[in-house]
Amino acid sequence: MIRLLAQRLRLRRNDEGFALVIVIAIGAILMILASVAATYSVSVLNKSKQDVAWAAAEAAAYAGIEEYQSRLATDSSYFQYGNPAAQFGAGSAVTLPTGTGQVNPAFSLDTGANSTWAVVPGSNGAAKFRYEIDTTKYLSTGIVRIRSTGLAGGVTRSIIANLKQQGFIDFLYFTDYEIQDPALSGDPVSCVKYAWAGRSSSCSVIQFSGADHIQGPVHSNDTLRICGSTFDGIVNTGNSTASGGLYYTIPAGCTAGTFNSGAPYYSPVVGVPTTNSQMKKEVRTDLPADVPNPGCLYTGATSVVLNANGTVTVRSPWTRFTRVAGDPATSGSNAAACGTPGTGAGQLGSATGATFTPPTKAVFYVQNQPASSSDPNFWPAATPAPTTCKGANGTSTGNGIGYPMSGETAPSGTPYGCTNGDVFVKGTLSGQMSIAAENYVYVTGDLQYNDSSTDMLGLVGNNAVWVWNPVNSSGTNLLTDSGRRIDAAILSVAHTFQVQNFSTGSPRGTLTVNGAIAQKFRGPVGTGSGGTTVTGYAKNYVYDARLKYTAPPKYLSPVTTTYGVTTWIDTPAAFASNGTYK
Repeated sequence: MIRLLAQRLRLRRNDEGFALVIVIAIGAILMILASVAATYSVSVLNKSKQDVAWAAAEAAAYAGIEEYQSRLATDSSYFQYGNPAAQFGAGSAVTLPTGTGQVNPAFSLDTGANSTWAVVPGSNGAAKFRYEIDTTKYLSTGIVRIRSTGLAGGVTRSIIANLKQQGFIDFLYFTDYEIQDPALSGDPVSCVKYAWAGRSSSCSVIQFSGADHIQGPVHSNDTLRICGSTFDGIVNTGNSTASGGLYYTIPAGCTAGTFNSGAPYYSPVVGVPTTNSQMKKEVRTDLPADVPNPGCLYTGATSVVLNANGTVTVRSPWTRFTRVAGDPATSGSNAAACGTPGTGAGQLGSATGATFTPPTKAVFYVQNQPASSSDPNFWPAATPAPTTCKGANGTSTGNGIGYPMSGETAPSGTPYGCTNGDVFVKGTLSGQMSIAAENYVYVTGDLQYNDSSTDMLGLVGNNAVWVWNPVNSSGTNLLTDSGRRIDAAILSVAHTFQVQNFSTGSPRGTLTVNGAIAQKFRGPVGTGSGGTTVTGYAKNYVYDARLKYTAPPKYLSPVTTTYGVTTWIDTPAAFASNGTYK
């Protein structure tokens, strides 16, 4: 009995020792797990903080872009400021702003203990940004590039964005007034008023018809008049007085339009410049900072044929100098890249004109013959005229370069002036170019791109931009082709884009515009009945989406404008948190 009890006591002591080992082992495991959990928690917390800082730095970079946009909105010329020592946009013609209250800490490149950044409002200094400006493409495209770097929690992130002025070419169709040009319709000056501001119903309002298919965004400062038309893009107007979000009128007997991108909505009036004279400075040689690569100036009636091989053929008898200095001009010069003035073979005034390769991203400006004797392109009365001011038949009054064509009756009120700043253009473009006229632009044939991905053309008439459509005295069309194609961004500053003799003759097919149209007054291109074209052209307008991101060289902008972001990319951080470049 005593032996059995002793054996049981020894077994119990052995069990207790084993249990102790198990308890110690479990305790160790629990301690390890607790340690792992603590380490994981700290790691997660650190990662969470890192993620927060990463996101905050990106938000700060965006805040920098928005802050810079606000400065441009306040001062559209603010693009001239930046830090010329910045790595991004090297070679940009920028300077640091000076003067009381003009210092911008976002332009700072200070490093180390002196590193300064602009503070994101509302962040109590926890989020900051700085930015660098690239204006190397501004003169040719109107685009300002910005690299904005945000700083938060010791983390930096950078974003590059392209900013472009918002203007006429943001729309396939832009109109200031939805009436026919009073200079052509005979309407009184009192008609030059928006419908929503009380314009008389007797004025010559032009409507979108059932045959119209507008394949792009539309804006009118006026109230749109729509009769069964189809709009693929957004439609907005400056009419803020209508209710229900429908800012257009529907004439009696018409059905509402089809709006594939939503009902029309209000958007503020966009100011139209009064002249395209700003583009004339692009042919001056005395502005090397603003005009490093001058274009070409022509005087009087000028014909321009664009050739698919990249050359142009220009006929301009009244041109004496293709570049000038001063405003008003006081001296002139000639450049091989603009053709040689004169009437000799292969020169601008010859019967065949001059063929040459124009400057890259050229601006051609065609001016009226100057009235001032101090202007280098002035023709003294005693100097023999370079051409006879006759039409193509050699007898009727004309402009000396083929207009009016033989048998043509020139439209009343818009004769072909020999010394007027009119340009007559057609052909196939290889490259990028803007052609502007102090008077009229006439599109005399198809205008097409050789490469629709890279070529770009701007047509800017101070007065009307005409689609040439000559008729004889009986009203019969003289052109025998059908249809007309225009690849271009078109702007008539003071008047209209219109088909010549739109209500005369027989149907001319379809007018296809691939680009954008902007005008002060609506211009008719044809007449129709029940969706069928009776005279002139049917419309086929297609927006060139590239115009959202770029523009023809030196294309005009509205008198008031904002800069919008066209593209942006996330890029490796440009700066470390201490302000040094990475």
